[in-house]
Amino acid sequence: MIDNPFDLTGKRALVTGANTGLGQGMAIALAKAGADMVLVGRSSAEDTIAAIKAMGRECHQVLADLGESNKVAAVFSEAEQLAGPIDILVNNAGIIRRQDALEFTEENWDDVMNVNVKSVFFLSQAFAKSAVARKAGGKIINIASMLSYQGGIRVASYTTSKSGVMGLTRILANEWGGHGINVNAIAPGYFATNNTKALQADPERNAAILGRIPAGHWGKPEELGGAVVFLASDAASYVQGVTLPVDGGWLAR
Repeated sequence: MIDNPFDLTGKRALVTGANTGLGQGMAIALAKAGADMVLVGRSSAEDTIAAIKAMGRECHQVLADLGESNKVAAVFSEAEQLAGPIDILVNNAGIIRRQDALEFTEENWDDVMNVNVKSVFFLSQAFAKSAVARKAGGKIINIASMLSYQGGIRVASYTTSKSGVMGLTRILANEWGGHGINVNAIAPGYFATNNTKALQADPERNAAILGRIPAGHWGKPEELGGAVVFLASDAASYVQGVTLPVDGGWLAR
C-alpha cells in the first residue's frame, strides 16, 4: 500500500479566524484530510466546530482578540494545553479599514497592522519555539492577498500588511527551514464570502471583477481546501517561502 502524502491523520492544526468564510473552508478541508483542529478567534465558531466534529475529528476553540499582540503567546499556549502539540498553523485572521490615504488615521493603520502582521509574526514565533524545542518541525501557512501583489485603493494599511505577510513568509522560511518548519502563504483571489457580498451585489463591480477572472466565477471557500491541505502535508516538504495565488487566474490577466 502506497502512503498518501496528503494524509493529515494524527496532526493537529490551529486556524485563526475560522468562524466563517475562507477560514472556515480551510479548517474543514484540514479536518477532512484527517487533522484535529483548534480554532482561534474573537467570536464563536460553532458552525465550523459542528462540521468538524461531524467528521469524527476533535475540535477546540480559544476565544481571543488577535489585535492584542501581547496576549498571542498565551493564546498559543492555551491551544497546546487543550489539544496537545500543534503541527500546523494557519494564520488566516485579518481585518481591513477603508479610507482615502490623505485622511487615513493612525487608528486605522494600527488596528490592521496589529492583526494582519504583528499577530501573525508572534503567533508564528510561539509555534516555532514549541516546534524547535520538541525537534518536531511543522507547517506554517500565512494568508496573503491579491494586494500582496497589487496596490488597491483606499486600503493603505491592508495593502501594506498583506505585502508584509509575503515578506514575513520569506524571512521565516529562511530562518526556520533548517528546523524542519515549512513557511508558505496562500494569496486568495475574489471569493464569495460575507466580506464580498457588497461587491457581488453591485452589478457594475461584479461584472468588472468577473470579466478579469479567466475561470469566470467567484471562488468558493472550499476551493482553497486543496492548497491549504497541500501546504500542510508531507507533499509540500520541499516547498519553502512561496506565496501561492489561488485566484482563478486573476493575476494572469
